[in-house]
Amino acid sequence: MQKKTKTRSSGFAIVTMACVLALSACAKDPRSTGSVRGLNKPIEQMSVQELNYAASELGKQYDRNPRSKPIGLKYSDVLRSTGRNEQALAVMQQIVIKHPTDNDVLSAYGKALAATGNFKKALKVIQRAQRPDRPDWRLFSAQGAILDQLNQSEAARIQYRKALDMVPNEPSVLSNLGMSYVLTGDLRGAETYLRRAIQHPRADSRVRQNLALVIGLQGNFEEAEKVARGELDQAAAEENIKFLRQMLSQQSAWNLLKNTDGEASAKTQ
Repeated sequence: MQKKTKTRSSGFAIVTMACVLALSACAKDPRSTGSVRGLNKPIEQMSVQELNYAASELGKQYDRNPRSKPIGLKYSDVLRSTGRNEQALAVMQQIVIKHPTDNDVLSAYGKALAATGNFKKALKVIQRAQRPDRPDWRLFSAQGAILDQLNQSEAARIQYRKALDMVPNEPSVLSNLGMSYVLTGDLRGAETYLRRAIQHPRADSRVRQNLALVIGLQGNFEEAEKVARGELDQAAAEENIKFLRQMLSQQSAWNLLKNTDGEASAKTQ
């Protein structure tokens, strides 16, 4: 029975890790769209409406100057944040032609490849971007997230710990490490790292969503919903709850978790 529970958790995490990888695994310090008139906040803090507006405005800028590295990077980020992964990859394919040795561009290109499921090529690109003389913790974390998608959890965790050696308690890395444990069915281990991550002042709503999902998968939906709401405004909180319910329902877990505790959930699998 326990084995089946583990399988369900792993299947759920594959969906979740794809979201994490696309949004935060390779994230640099929050990239702002400050050059876009009217939007002066990091991408991860934008509403759906703001993201769509940013995509429209950046698209116009990209059309005028498709060789621009800053515009291309921002445009690709926003496109991925709205789920337009194929388009984001197409943008980065153009930018990398113009800037083939730029580490920022290579990192973003690897991120775009991973978001479309091309993990092996993404791994090669990320490894190419990493410089032994000036290692980047973000690339270690990105490499870990890709290795997790390739079912190489132990190798992935080595990369996360390299990143944490450089930036102890970095919430995005702790979040990715926590989700790595979800992939192998260790929800308790995952919760430990995600609770550490959420204590950091720079932990964003994506970390909070991951913790809520892990708590929900253990059968405590009341606490999961409380975590998902956090200290967000009403609109953002409702978006988090909607996301939480959608992800749980995708794994046929929503009705089960509403009506049973975690122990009962495991027994019914």
